[in-house]
Amino acid sequence: MKPKRAAIYTRVSTGEQNADLQTRELPEFCERRAWNLDVTYSDVMTGAKDKRPALDRLMADARRRKFDVLVVWKFDRFARSTSHLLRALEEFSSLGIDFVSVTEAIDTSTPAGKMVFTVLEAVAELERSIIRERVMAGQRAAKMRGVKFGRPTVAVDAAQVSRLRKDGLSWRAIAAQTGVPKDTLRRSLQTSATPVAA
Repeated sequence: MKPKRAAIYTRVSTGEQNADLQTRELPEFCERRAWNLDVTYSDVMTGAKDKRPALDRLMADARRRKFDVLVVWKFDRFARSTSHLLRALEEFSSLGIDFVSVTEAIDTSTPAGKMVFTVLEAVAELERSIIRERVMAGQRAAKMRGVKFGRPTVAVDAAQVSRLRKDGLSWRAIAAQTGVPKDTLRRSLQTSATPVAA
């Protein structure tokens, strides 16, 4: 069996004391697992809101299947937030790429690691469901207060639109003159002069 192509990602802050832990331990971990270390991505941060070009490049390379397993020191070295971590793990799973966090002993190439990932996915789905339910409850409450959703209705005079078209005006010109979107004007000729959704 061909050895896995490994990639490692490190993120260090300027002046960080344990920066060398990541750069030393991660290649050694890959060597112990007999993985070929093909590429290293590294971002050096000077502030909390710094861009992370190496991480962006890593995700682009993952989509091109340039490696089989990604190794990081710990979750917070890799992900910007819990939701970012879960989205990345889901994408790696769909691409068939394993994910290893060395200090947290998470390794999706093992049955135990796959189980942890399954639990994380379930938690993420639960969170999404709760958010959806809150949004729907908020919309129901707003409707009960009389708040209207969707695009506003616009009264279109179909006879006027028809007359302007016969006079040779384009849909764009009629839209500019009436303040009604072109698609709404076209639909108005197929219906009547009753209010039409914009």
